[in-house]
Amino acid sequence: MSEQQIVKIGKEQETPLLDIQGLKKYFPVKGPLGNLGGKKGMVKAVNNVSFQLFEGETYGLVGESGCGKSTTGRTILRLIEPTEGKAMYKNKDLFQLSGKESRKMRQELQMVFQDPYSSLNPRKRIGQSLEEPLAIHQIGNKRDRTDLVMDILEKVGMRIDHYYRYPHELSGGQRQRIGLARALIVNPKIIIADEPVSALDVSIQSQVINLLQELQEEMKLTYLFIAHDISVVRHISDRIGVMYLGNLVEEARTDELVESALHPYTQALLSAVPLPNPKMKKERVVLKGELPSPLHPPSGCVFHTRCPFAMDVCKQKVPVMEARSKDHQVACHLYE
Repeated sequence: MSEQQIVKIGKEQETPLLDIQGLKKYFPVKGPLGNLGGKKGMVKAVNNVSFQLFEGETYGLVGESGCGKSTTGRTILRLIEPTEGKAMYKNKDLFQLSGKESRKMRQELQMVFQDPYSSLNPRKRIGQSLEEPLAIHQIGNKRDRTDLVMDILEKVGMRIDHYYRYPHELSGGQRQRIGLARALIVNPKIIIADEPVSALDVSIQSQVINLLQELQEEMKLTYLFIAHDISVVRHISDRIGVMYLGNLVEEARTDELVESALHPYTQALLSAVPLPNPKMKKERVVLKGELPSPLHPPSGCVFHTRCPFAMDVCKQKVPVMEARSKDHQVACHLYE
């Protein structure tokens, strides 16, 4: 049996729009002399992750900082080259495409970054930044591009005069709307949203999330929504995958995951979500210790060093991802 057996969960009798199979991304750690010092080890940022995206859905990828969520998203788009695995899109492996093919395919897969300010050129006006992807993909002439920019600004809730402003003249929420507009302007099929609301105020977060949902319905979009806040992820996602130290440890439909989480790590994430009524009580799952280093991950189950239910087998054997119900799978020795 392979290191991690993946049971596919998704819409019945439907081909996935994007199928990630055994994705791995390892970063070499070098000595103080760089290449002369040789490799000191490998950081397993993403370790054998598999999941599927179906057309029109939102798949939430959640986990604490450093678990490999953002690396997963960037690797799918080949902003970072993968170490191993496949990303099947329209019967083509994105990791095997040539530069020209990849550039063409990238029009259909776009990304919204966590920090909109650093992803926008501070020397360019907003209109120039939004017209740039249209020029790269040779969409329309100069006049057509301006019209498309004006149209997308309106769709994301911005005014026409924002076309002439610079990024530093906008608020954080406005800049994130511009980042979303830049991804949408080439009419993609899939949006990978990497922590799109984590840097925003709570009131602005809800506005951006509602905007994402409205645009998804209007433009028939599919989202891979990456975040560390499971309360945000469960609000927008149809299905959720939980990552820990580069590994996918649980996956289920959102309502089932929230109501009956199986993995102790998922239970801990859900127990940390504040309740709307302070008088309501729930059992809090407290994790001890710090997140282990991905350079030297624990043997067996990578979560056993912090798990309150750890057994001897957890230290020795890697748990296999197995289905516990029709739409729920988990990698945990407690359920074997």
